[in-house]
Amino acid sequence: MAALSVLTDTAGDDERRQGLRRMRLVALGLLLLAALVYVLTLGKDGAWGYVNAGAEASMVGAIADWFAVTALFRHPLGLPIPHTALIPRKKDQLARSLQEFMGANFLREEIIRERVLAAQVADRAAAWVLDPRHTKRAADEVAALTVAGLRRLRDDSVTGLLDEAVLPRLREEPISPIAGTFLGEVVRDGAHHGLVDLAVAEAHRWLLANEATFSAVLEERAPWWAPNRVNEVVIKRVYLEAIAWVEDIRDDPMHQTRQALDDLLEQLSRDLLTDPDTQERAERLKRRLLDHPQLLATATSLWSAFRTALIGSLEQPDSPLRERIQAQLRTFAEHVRADVALRARLDGYAADLAVFFTERYGDELMTVISHTIERWDGVETAEKVELHVGRDLQFIRINGTIVGGLVGVLIHTVTVLTGH
Repeated sequence: MAALSVLTDTAGDDERRQGLRRMRLVALGLLLLAALVYVLTLGKDGAWGYVNAGAEASMVGAIADWFAVTALFRHPLGLPIPHTALIPRKKDQLARSLQEFMGANFLREEIIRERVLAAQVADRAAAWVLDPRHTKRAADEVAALTVAGLRRLRDDSVTGLLDEAVLPRLREEPISPIAGTFLGEVVRDGAHHGLVDLAVAEAHRWLLANEATFSAVLEERAPWWAPNRVNEVVIKRVYLEAIAWVEDIRDDPMHQTRQALDDLLEQLSRDLLTDPDTQERAERLKRRLLDHPQLLATATSLWSAFRTALIGSLEQPDSPLRERIQAQLRTFAEHVRADVALRARLDGYAADLAVFFTERYGDELMTVISHTIERWDGVETAEKVELHVGRDLQFIRINGTIVGGLVGVLIHTVTVLTGH
């Protein structure tokens, strides 16, 4: 496995290096000061004896703590003393220990759930989306991701999915209960009215643009013995009545033809659920459609055309589809901000998702720590760690010097008082 360099922050490392150097000089200065005081007070009695004892102990404390701090990162004085240079030698073991500690104490369900819920993800996301700049950006991202997914979904993959999974399932599943329930819901909700409006409008447009075709069809069915003039008058009258009838249906939402269609669809939905003959006819129709040799090719072709049209619309920055996506995002964001219960549910879903990924992939995620540190060079790792914590560790040397001096004075005091 190739060695991996530790990432560096040049500007930050320079500042840390200067801070470490200053603290080392302070710690070394205190040691030299203690040594100078010790030499100057050596052999003197009285109060100077206390100073001498304190200086001696300060030197001992300073040197011992220097050894301890240095032993973490390298061999003191370059001597291969056992149990020194701990970080270069033990970095892999330390990495595994760090990995286990992080996994056991941070990737816990209650901690993850608490932090996700405290973040109020739904409210913050909704507020972000309501910013017009962010709304457009979010819509652009949705469009880009959708286009990328559609481009990667090849026609042969769709064909295989239909042939191996969808169509066999449709053959096994009775169509009548599904179709009857769906059709009943459509009729009750009036969801088909838009389709009826579209069909009526198209029929009206076709009649206006194709009078000659309409007349030719009727003329073919006219009695051979009827005079041409009579046929022309009758056909013209039928044509005008057809246009008027279609216009009435188009302009009157409560037209009896519309109501008759609603009744027909409602009766069909009931028959699909309850009438054995209708159910059998529906099953036969389903089997004929599914067994048709062109079904798979037609379905794939329809999908390909739909995908091409959808990609083209999504790639246009100002397309109606993108505007619709932005409008839906804003509407949903406003609904989220206004509905406390919805925000709570969404935050709960986010917490559940975070916990799921943590439980499923947490161990693999934590191995990044050990695998990465194992690839670091030991000496480079020690230098990097020392840059980050070495300055604070120098306070151990400083404290050792000061505390050692105080303990030395205390021991000397006890010695004098006990007469030893």
